[in-house]
Amino acid sequence: MKSTHRSTRRHNRTLLACALASCMLLAAPQVLAQSTSATIRGQVSADSTPAGGATVKATNLATGLTRSVQSSGSGSYSLGGLPPGTYRLDVTANGQTNTQNITLQVGQTATLNLGVGGVAETAPAGEATTLEAVHVTAPLAVETKTSEVATYVSQKQIEALPQASRNFLAFADTVPGMIFETAANGSSKLRSGAQNSNGINVFIDGVGQKNYVLKGGVSGQDSSSGSPFPQLAIGEYKVITSNYKAEYDQISSAAVTAVTKSGTNEFSGDFFWDRTSDGWRDPTFSEEMRGSKVPSSEEQYGAALGGPIIPDRLFFFATYERKEINRPREIRLGTNNFDPAYITPEILSYLGSANAAFEQDNYFGKLTWQASDDHLIELSAKRREENEVTNVGDGPNVPSYGTRKANDSTRVDLRWQWSGDTWLNDLHLTSEDDFWSPRPITIGPGKSIRSTLSNFNDGDTLLNIGGGPDYQDKGQKGQSLQDDFTFTGFDSHTIKAGIKYKSVKINAFEQQPYNPLFRYDLAENIDDGRTAIADFLPWRVEFGAPLPGVGDRDVESRNKQYGIYIQDDWAVTEKLMLNLGVRYDFEKTPGFENYVTDPTLVAALRNWSNIHGPNVDYDIEDYISNGSNRDADKNNWAPRLGFSYDLFGDQRHVIFGGAGRSYDRNLFDYLALEQSKSTFPRYTYFFGTTDHPCAAGAANCVAWDPAYYDVANLYSLVAANPNLGSEVNMIKNDLETPYSDQFSLGMRNTFTVWEHDWNTSAAIAHVRSYDGIVFSLGNRWPDGSFRDPAKPGATWGSQPWGFPIPGYGTLILAENGIETRLNQFLLSIEKPYTNSSPWGVTIAYTYSDAEENRLNAANSDEHYNFDYPNLDGLPFITSVGIPKHRLVATGFGDFWGMTFSSKLTLASPNPKDSTNCYNTTSTDNCYFDSFIPDGTIGFKQLDVALQKTWNTGTDLEFYVRGDVFNVFNWKNYTDYDTWRGVPGNANPNFGNRNGVGTVWPPRMFKLSFGLHW
Repeated sequence: MKSTHRSTRRHNRTLLACALASCMLLAAPQVLAQSTSATIRGQVSADSTPAGGATVKATNLATGLTRSVQSSGSGSYSLGGLPPGTYRLDVTANGQTNTQNITLQVGQTATLNLGVGGVAETAPAGEATTLEAVHVTAPLAVETKTSEVATYVSQKQIEALPQASRNFLAFADTVPGMIFETAANGSSKLRSGAQNSNGINVFIDGVGQKNYVLKGGVSGQDSSSGSPFPQLAIGEYKVITSNYKAEYDQISSAAVTAVTKSGTNEFSGDFFWDRTSDGWRDPTFSEEMRGSKVPSSEEQYGAALGGPIIPDRLFFFATYERKEINRPREIRLGTNNFDPAYITPEILSYLGSANAAFEQDNYFGKLTWQASDDHLIELSAKRREENEVTNVGDGPNVPSYGTRKANDSTRVDLRWQWSGDTWLNDLHLTSEDDFWSPRPITIGPGKSIRSTLSNFNDGDTLLNIGGGPDYQDKGQKGQSLQDDFTFTGFDSHTIKAGIKYKSVKINAFEQQPYNPLFRYDLAENIDDGRTAIADFLPWRVEFGAPLPGVGDRDVESRNKQYGIYIQDDWAVTEKLMLNLGVRYDFEKTPGFENYVTDPTLVAALRNWSNIHGPNVDYDIEDYISNGSNRDADKNNWAPRLGFSYDLFGDQRHVIFGGAGRSYDRNLFDYLALEQSKSTFPRYTYFFGTTDHPCAAGAANCVAWDPAYYDVANLYSLVAANPNLGSEVNMIKNDLETPYSDQFSLGMRNTFTVWEHDWNTSAAIAHVRSYDGIVFSLGNRWPDGSFRDPAKPGATWGSQPWGFPIPGYGTLILAENGIETRLNQFLLSIEKPYTNSSPWGVTIAYTYSDAEENRLNAANSDEHYNFDYPNLDGLPFITSVGIPKHRLVATGFGDFWGMTFSSKLTLASPNPKDSTNCYNTTSTDNCYFDSFIPDGTIGFKQLDVALQKTWNTGTDLEFYVRGDVFNVFNWKNYTDYDTWRGVPGNANPNFGNRNGVGTVWPPRMFKLSFGLHW
């Protein structure tokens, strides 16, 4: 025994050395894999002695899938590649056999010691089990020996807890450190820690759903009221907020790994329908102020069907979900800074209620073929079709000024799992086609009625009418070949390795503004005797125009993504587990790397004396690309280290922790601005009205002519000098990849209270993110200063906007610079739902101390900084949008033939940015700081649900359900006065509410009906 043990250790060292050099070749196809499969590992004993050569066989009770393995000489075994579900475990050793059932969750590694000869196994916390009998129900395995900061969201939680949107990601906020945000317009996003939603990645059946072009992290979640995936198709998912293993990539905050449902040996189906309307809800705060409610409705329905095609071999599953929303909007004047005498009846006629329509169709289908015990093949496809009206109401935008947006996605995944006694190969061949296409509802000139304060002052918007500005086509289309290879043939080690290749065409086409926008001074026109908007005289126009000679303005890039990783989960002893991993990634972006800066622009920049003086803080040569001086960031090595220590060897008290680095990516939407701004530049012309004169003879000063309402005549203004006044965006040549460093330490405990097991986890986490992209002003005063040299020491209000590139317009420079810092305390308490104890409780508390150097961050996605030359040396301030305290508690249970559930969310007020001129000696020295609105609780919402199910005595069940959201109709306000005042004159309203914006929903009732068979 001893010599065998020493030999095994030598082999382990050989394996590690081999892995770092060439064992990646074991995973022959390329990989982008995050496995959703579960693993059971542990020790087999016979009559209290380690049983080498024992057979452990797992059989899925729903599908008949079987996997077998033999224990090593020391009795250890590992069964991997198991789809989540309930399994019968048969262990045979020394001619003796015992059986046990167990339920495994997505991506779980469960530790279960098995025994024969009357020796009970060491089972995870759950319902009591013995080896003597097969139970009808199975205990839920609890994963304790992981170094990840992770929490599961079960199928029962998804089915039972109150939820309005049917976006399965909404349940992720039951996990400490996660926030599922729903904006006042109904759009939603998921974020974690101090980073914005871009840092998230969601893996479905092991395949990442990353958005490479737009914000939101997940494909389809940028400014959407919909769900990225049909909820009926989601089985369960796991949320990892930090210290994920080396197999996870394209991520810098949290990972969500979900598994879809599959068909089984039993035919089953589901149908649901739910509805709410303005008659079933209280008025919003703005509706209360107006005295009437806007007609609105939300309706969702769908169905799912699954079953066997060939029992034990071939199965199908299909689902469809539909969502129809008419959400209330209010058209109101965009400012209070006006004289009421000028508000005409025509302007008043535009004010009032409106609706913003949203429609979504979500499809998913899956075929599962268990060709043999060693081969599992799955083919799945998802299709999402989404249409939404945005940019209407809750402000000055009338419906004609709105945007109609298409947001569609098609993804296909072919998966093949091939297993042997000591290895598992998991191969994915995937295809994706996602696109996002906003269009103006009206094609024609837009009219912005302004309360203008002085000559050339932009003024405050009162009303926007006519054609809106938004015209875009952005998306990603490509294929990937990805594979994981897991090897368990070395005692106490589970080695997972892989390589990655993906080819994806990404594009970012935009014409901003698509429609010209004419600006009108309301007071000027009324004073001149004009009362009809059609007769108003504009003083300014902004429009975009295509450069002559430019054909296809779609900015495209055929990107190549490469990666490699290796992970060793090493059970050093029965108590100590080490997770040692490293991954490497880099991406080729030809659209950025091969771009050549226009030679005429280069000449203008090199001859522009303003940016070559001694006071200039950047070198323009660092931004000029010749097509060969840019390269992919190739230094993206990401070590991942973790440990767990089981204090007493019973999985009830486990200390865990880790440290790791994770790389995300730069959004192509940002990178494409360098080219899109130079193919469809934006221009501003003035018409020299009485109150807004312009210098006669100036290139951008022309006499007003109604012919300019025809965009072709506007184009003719710039035909002779197409670059005059056009904004120029330039990106630094040595752009790096954003990343985060993560550290955590915590402890998991299982306690028995009133004969029920309760699981707790307490952890502290420290996360730092680096190299977020930021856009800054590149213009400089004639002496090279960023601030007006006539006002030494000034830090506010004196940027060189009036000194553009000669022959062009404003210069905007992009580079890495945004950083965040986060300290968190994460506490979770759970009493799991089981069949023998049919009720559950979850409590998730998060304390966050978050700060960032992203000043003037009106929201967490802010990436523009025009108040400082760059972010170097700027102080870190409290991050906006991240409450210091957040508590989410849920409870659900089956009582008296009914299912009750509730969810309570409480959070301290969100920090907000303010403009501080009060604590300065001059308004030239204002600065940004943050403040927290008064109050102990900044957000509070209680939701409850009650469901009654009837069994017809056949296989058909039907239910009726009612959900009440925001039971107490708590108002969660969003609008605050952030102006602190000027020196010697504090703003008395600073920090007070100054608007009618509130978070959706008000108190609202939803009725649901469903069938299950």
